[in-house]
Amino acid sequence: MNTRPDIHDRLAASLKQARRAKGLSLDAVAKLSGVSRSMVSQIERGESSPTVATLWNLTQALQVDFAGLLEGRAAPGIDVIRAEAVPVIAGRGKGVRIRILSPADAVGETEVYDLRFDAEGLLDSDPHGPGCRESLTVLEGALEVVSGEDRQDLRTGDTARYFADRPHRIAAGDGAARAILIVHNS
Repeated sequence: MNTRPDIHDRLAASLKQARRAKGLSLDAVAKLSGVSRSMVSQIERGESSPTVATLWNLTQALQVDFAGLLEGRAAPGIDVIRAEAVPVIAGRGKGVRIRILSPADAVGETEVYDLRFDAEGLLDSDPHGPGCRESLTVLEGALEVVSGEDRQDLRTGDTARYFADRPHRIAAGDGAARAILIVHNS
C-alpha cells in the first residue's frame, strides 16, 4: 500500500514539468529560487515535503501559478517571459545592454540576444569555441562588425554572418543602435 499522499506525486510532477518547460537545469532553478539544488531534486522526486515558503520561492523562480501546482493542469502551449523578467547580462562591453532571449538549455548551441548600444557602445569579445559563428541583424541605427582582420559597416536591416572563434567586436558609431545577435555552437 502506498502511504505517500497523491499530493506529493502531483507536486513533484508539476514542478519538474514547469522546470523543463522553461528549459532550466536544477542548478539554474536553485540559483533563481534560493532553494538548494539537492532540495529541488528531492522535491521533484517526491522525496521531500517542501514548506510553503520553499514552494513560493520555486513558483516565483519558475513563474508558475502557486495554486495551479496541485491541480494537475497542463502546461500552457505558449511560454511567455515578460519584458521585466528577461535575464540581462551586466558588465559586458561598454555602453551596451544585453538581454538573453533564448532558453537556458540552448547555451552552447543556439543563443539569441537583444543588443542595445548607446552611442559609441562597444561589445569586444574573445574567441568562442572552434567553428562558432554569429549572425547579427541590425534593427535600428548602424554598427561596425570586426571578426579577426575583417571589418564591415552595417545599417538598419543588414545582417552579417561571421566567425566568432577569433577575436571579434561589435561597435556603435555616433548614434544608438539595436540588433539581434544569434550565436551558433559557442
